[in-house]
Amino acid sequence: MTMIRSICVYCGSANGSDPVFTEEAVALGTAMAKSGIRLIYGGGSIGLMGATARAVLEAGGEVTGIIPDFLKQRESLLKDVQETVIVPDMHTRKRLMFERADAFVALPGGIGTLEELVEQLTWSQLGRHKKPILILDTNGFWRPLLSLFAHMNLSGFIRPGLNVTYLVAEKADDIIPMLDTAARRAAGLEEEPEAAVIAERF
Repeated sequence: MTMIRSICVYCGSANGSDPVFTEEAVALGTAMAKSGIRLIYGGGSIGLMGATARAVLEAGGEVTGIIPDFLKQRESLLKDVQETVIVPDMHTRKRLMFERADAFVALPGGIGTLEELVEQLTWSQLGRHKKPILILDTNGFWRPLLSLFAHMNLSGFIRPGLNVTYLVAEKADDIIPMLDTAARRAAGLEEEPEAAVIAERF
């Protein structure tokens, strides 16, 4: 049984230009439900957000949607979920998503997805949490960002002792095993492997 009981998924309110983005979102949602992992997400019914949430529900899983009041119409609130939390602003939304999640996964998305991912990386870098953060690099979507992280490090803007640690998966099916392994290591239940790098550290 996985140590991860809930995952906050950050992803686009659009589907993107490649059908594989939606396919991988559905695969993640299905895998979460089968593993008994609750989805914590932004509450919308459109784009990859809606695809992930519906996949969880269709596979018998549980979903918590957290959405600001002003986005209920724009992101088409998904009403079929077990729990919907309406909040007054984006700051409250992000705080509750953080508090309710055991781990974070970023699927492809736009500016909002990027902002949420980078915020969690920053909090982790500053020692505010040790929850695993994983980037699903579907078809190399996040590769420019990963290159930017390496560039920041080489340019001296990520100082020693303030490393940024995150996992990178290429397939949705790898996400839950990777998160569970990271959670076990954080809890001291599993040793770091001598080989096979599972995370990027900059």
